[in-house]
Amino acid sequence: QVQLVESGGGLVQSGGSLRLSCAASGIIFSRYVMGWYRQAPGQQRELVATIFSDYATGYADSVKGRFTISRDNAKSMVYLQMSSLKPEDTAVYYCNARRISTDTDNWGQGTQVTVSS
Repeated sequence: QVQLVESGGGLVQSGGSLRLSCAASGIIFSRYVMGWYRQAPGQQRELVATIFSDYATGYADSVKGRFTISRDNAKSMVYLQMSSLKPEDTAVYYCNARRISTDTDNWGQGTQVTVSS
């Protein structure tokens, strides 16, 4: 059974930093593309950052230069370091594990990030 458990969300002032963590279980972690998505109230879920098995990364334009995604295959963990946070970064952040070969998506329950101005 696949489980993705996010942690690290909270309330932070504009300009501050947070580090999100996602612990994965039930999968061969190194074979999955890992990603962070977010969904603000009334908005569609959007991709924030992704990291491939070869550690290549991709970012939404809105977070480039401020957010950094990383993974630790030995611990089955993926992280999102968020800096210079803005009120528009306020959203529920979701961890995603994607197996491209089977077109399979798995989601965590989400963690709330609130940035006050």
